[in-house]
Amino acid sequence: MHIDPSLGYSFLALFVIIDPIGTAALFLGLTHGMSESYRREMAARGVVVAGILLLFFAFAGEILLQALGIGLAAFRIAGGILLFLLAIDMVVVRQSGLRTLTKTENREADREARARHDISVFPLAIPLIAGPGALTTMVLLMGQAGGNWSARIGLIAVLVAVLAITYALLLAANRLVKILGTTGVNAITRVLGILLAALAMQFVLDGLVEGLHLG
Repeated sequence: MHIDPSLGYSFLALFVIIDPIGTAALFLGLTHGMSESYRREMAARGVVVAGILLLFFAFAGEILLQALGIGLAAFRIAGGILLFLLAIDMVVVRQSGLRTLTKTENREADREARARHDISVFPLAIPLIAGPGALTTMVLLMGQAGGNWSARIGLIAVLVAVLAITYALLLAANRLVKILGTTGVNAITRVLGILLAALAMQFVLDGLVEGLHLG
C-alpha cells in the first residue's frame, strides 16, 4: 500500500508531530518571567533554525541513509515505530524524551535560558520543534514524493505553513494556555496522539510491504 503524498496528508502528519499547541505551552514555561521582545526573538530564531534543519533532512536524509547502507523501507519501519512510541506519550500525556525534555534536561534548559538568555537552538529548535519524530517524518514524506518535484515543492510549502502556525502560537502562548487551560492542552494532545499512532502504523505497513517486495 502506498501512502498518497497529498498536501492534506503531509500537513496533518507534520502538524501532529510538531504539535504547535503543545510546543507553545512548553515555550511559555521556558520563557516564564521574560519580556515579550525576548519571546519574539527566541520564537523567530528557533523556528528558523528548526526549519533549516528539517529542510536539510528532507533533501539530504535519503542520501545519508544510502551512504550508511540503510534502505528506505527499513527507515520507514524504524521511523514508524519511533513515531508510535511518541504517539503513546501524547495519548497518556507522558514525556519520554523522544520529543520533549526530561526533567533533568528541563531544569538545565531553564538554567541555561536564564543564564545565557538564548533558548532558540536548544531546547526550542531541537528537540521541541525539529525533534527525531519531525526529522523522520520529513525524510519519509520526501521519500514518498520521489522524483515528483511538484509534490516536493508542495511538501516544502506545507512545512513552511506548519512552521508559520507554530511561530504564531509561540507568540500567543500566554493567551493560548489561559484560554485552553491545562486540561484543554492535554485533550488536544491526546487527540493528536491518536492520529499520530495511525500514521505511524501506516509507515510501518508501507515499510513491510516495500521490504517484502524488494526481497
